[in-house]
Amino acid sequence: MDIATPLNNRITEMTGTDYPIIQAPMGWIARAQLASAVSNAGGLGVIETSSGEFDNVRNEVAKMRDLTDKPFGMNVALSYVKGHNVIDFVIDQGIKFVTTSSGSPKVCTAPFQEAGIKVFHVVPTLDMALKAIDCGVDGLVVEGGEGGGFKNPSPVSTMVLLPLIRSRTGLPIIAAGGMCDGLSMAGAFAMGAEGVQMGTRMLSCSDSPVHDNWKQAILAAKETDTVFLNQQSRPALRALRTQRTEMLEPLGAFNAMEHMAHLQDLYFGGDLEAAIPLSGQVVGRIDNLNSAAEIVQDTVNGFYKVISGLTENYAI
Repeated sequence: MDIATPLNNRITEMTGTDYPIIQAPMGWIARAQLASAVSNAGGLGVIETSSGEFDNVRNEVAKMRDLTDKPFGMNVALSYVKGHNVIDFVIDQGIKFVTTSSGSPKVCTAPFQEAGIKVFHVVPTLDMALKAIDCGVDGLVVEGGEGGGFKNPSPVSTMVLLPLIRSRTGLPIIAAGGMCDGLSMAGAFAMGAEGVQMGTRMLSCSDSPVHDNWKQAILAAKETDTVFLNQQSRPALRALRTQRTEMLEPLGAFNAMEHMAHLQDLYFGGDLEAAIPLSGQVVGRIDNLNSAAEIVQDTVNGFYKVISGLTENYAI
């Protein structure tokens, strides 16, 4: 594994990392085992809060400090942690970089910034990006509809959304949705990003805690093997094609939470029909279960190779 040259830009300055590669904040999955591997590799590991298990999350933060001396961040899924004093909780963890999602960042941006925390808000549309900018966020995670997980009911691809939002703001942008390697990272940077966030790619790596059945299903999947669910309700979802999700696909609206009740039986027990296996279209591009370190290094080295090739072939 060739160690990549560090990449310096606004994202690495804000995160304190060697590389602007962020691991997505997947519920129950984005905990110390995976996040420490990403941080130790020079990217930014992220701890989730969407599970709502704050005692466990606090323990995971403590584990992170045992497993790595590198920077890491936290996500605040605003719609899923109502009733918790999440602002004080995050500040108490000593985190210096936070992504916010699933709600308005208005309530937490100023308190986080006063505590020295950089705030990036996840946005799936231009309108939501402009609202987040008005709230004073430090940057944006621009999430295309091809990504896995909870989505906007009207999905917009990264290739359309990213340059559109870049045309309306000078804030630093992290691209999400379809990111898995140096080629996709170079494409995102060409469209205005300064960092990339990887979800499905990281959940399928060898450091991920999810059951091997799910990882093998991702390896076997084609680019057409995800479905977009619950489009006439909220949250819409992009998930791997299974018997359960194929049954749900024709339904315009359903209670998504009912089908997530046994999520941990899927995540850690390996029963792909127990719940909805959230995954992005990038499953069709994943053909190995490399470690987080290999993914980070290969991505950055691939990025440099792509931009070097473009310069060589197309420089004026």
